[in-house]
Amino acid sequence: VQLQASGGGSVQVGGSLRLSCEASRRLRGFDGMAWFRRAPGMEREFVATLGWSGGRAFYGDAVKGRFTVSKNNAQNLVYLQMNNLQEADTAVYYCAAGRFVADDERQYDYWGHGTQVTVSS
Repeated sequence: VQLQASGGGSVQVGGSLRLSCEASRRLRGFDGMAWFRRAPGMEREFVATLGWSGGRAFYGDAVKGRFTVSKNNAQNLVYLQMNNLQEADTAVYYCAAGRFVADDERQYDYWGHGTQVTVSS
C-alpha cells in the first residue's frame, strides 16, 4: 500500500493546518492509521492514531486538545486537523499504516514520505 501525505505548509503561531493521508488501498488485517512527526535533530514522535474499524483515537501528550485525527473510509483518507500551532510543532509529518492502533512506530509497516509543517512567530 502507498501512503501520500499532503497539506503541510508554513503558518504563524496560533494558526491551523489540516493534513491529509491518502492510502492507495486498504489491506486486509491492517486497521491502524497513525501520524508521527520528526523535528530537526529529534527522534520521530507519535502524534495521533485511529482505526479504520472505528473506536477512539489516541494522541501524543504534546498535541492533546489541539490536534484531531479523523478518517473517511469511503475515500481511504485520514486527516490531521492541527489547531493552535506552536513553533514546537515544526516537523515533517508522516502517516503510517499498521495492523493495530498503536503509539509505537515499530508497529507500523507502511509509511508515507512526509509533509513539512513550519510554524513561525
